[in-house]
Amino acid sequence: MKAIIHGRIITEKGLLDDNVLLFEDKIFGIVPEKEIDRYKIERFIDAKERYVSPGFIDMHIHGAAGHDIMDGSEEGIRVISENLVASGVTGFLATTATMDWNTIEKALDNIKKAMDKRYGSKVLGCHLEGPFISKKYPGAQNGLHIIRTDFSFLENYKDVIKMITTAPELENSQGFIRRCVEENILVSIGHSCATYDETLNAIKLGARSITHIFNAMTPLHHRNPGVVGAAMDDKDVNCELIADNIHIHPAIQRILLKVKGTEKIVLITDSMRASGMEEGCYKVAGQTVIVKDNSARLENGTLAGSILTMDRALKNFRDNTGVPIEEAVKTVTFNPARLLGIYDRTGSLEKGKDADIVIFNEEFNIAYTFVRGDQCYKE
Repeated sequence: MKAIIHGRIITEKGLLDDNVLLFEDKIFGIVPEKEIDRYKIERFIDAKERYVSPGFIDMHIHGAAGHDIMDGSEEGIRVISENLVASGVTGFLATTATMDWNTIEKALDNIKKAMDKRYGSKVLGCHLEGPFISKKYPGAQNGLHIIRTDFSFLENYKDVIKMITTAPELENSQGFIRRCVEENILVSIGHSCATYDETLNAIKLGARSITHIFNAMTPLHHRNPGVVGAAMDDKDVNCELIADNIHIHPAIQRILLKVKGTEKIVLITDSMRASGMEEGCYKVAGQTVIVKDNSARLENGTLAGSILTMDRALKNFRDNTGVPIEEAVKTVTFNPARLLGIYDRTGSLEKGKDADIVIFNEEFNIAYTFVRGDQCYKE
């Protein structure tokens, strides 16, 4: 058995000091330091007063380290997985982009294979972002490949697709959302020109998330509240947030926190293949993306995902809002695990769950990452 000592353990109820986290491939438990002699410990990990947290979950990531999910490459998804543990991510949804359906299927087949592998960060499944989105708000998605909303496209991938972004104003969307909910696929509203009423109706049908809130959707207007207004008005829907200070101004991050609280915010990276790479031009989902000054943009200036990492997202969010570290961490652990229906096996440091653990300091610099109890990263 392994033991993490001298750490500040983050639980859903708050911080625990003077306690020890015991684990193998699963969490064994949290015990007072004075009781540690009762257990047979094969390895001690000294946290040195740093934070001990559940591993981070990224629900929206397209790529990193020179690779993209849409490449459909086993090597690519392995490199992404092994890269993510350095930023504390122990599980992620491999996120697709709007391309021709054959290319999307290739990516889905590759994701399915990767779900059974043990690389680094766990491949939890797919977040299908497009092609069932609005042509008026494609963002950096390729509008040429947007198609009619139809669940039949997903029939062969119901075990792979864990989350889907769609626009509720589209034809057939109500039946589509209902079917996704029936199949336990998380529905997120995004790339949408939906009205306030259309958005609320989608939430009533079972949509539980808003994809990268404020970006690629109808904005908040005092006479037409749109998607953003509905997201702020509904107390239950969750909001993805790209906290890179480029997509969302720090003041807006603070406003969102005041309205939604940490319980309904999920930090994401929405990162693309240039994350962790040098500035320059990259191909993403068949389009040219220019990376410069910490942002990724199409040639027309449209933001095209990010080069953000989850450890930096947490630091930005904490610095911008002033929330305590243990509250900020909820947005990348408890919240996404619950949304994805996997809280019974990950997302917190409770007995019997996978030993997905991260140790970091006040600045969210990662010291250790464990996935299923295996040390996958050490600074």
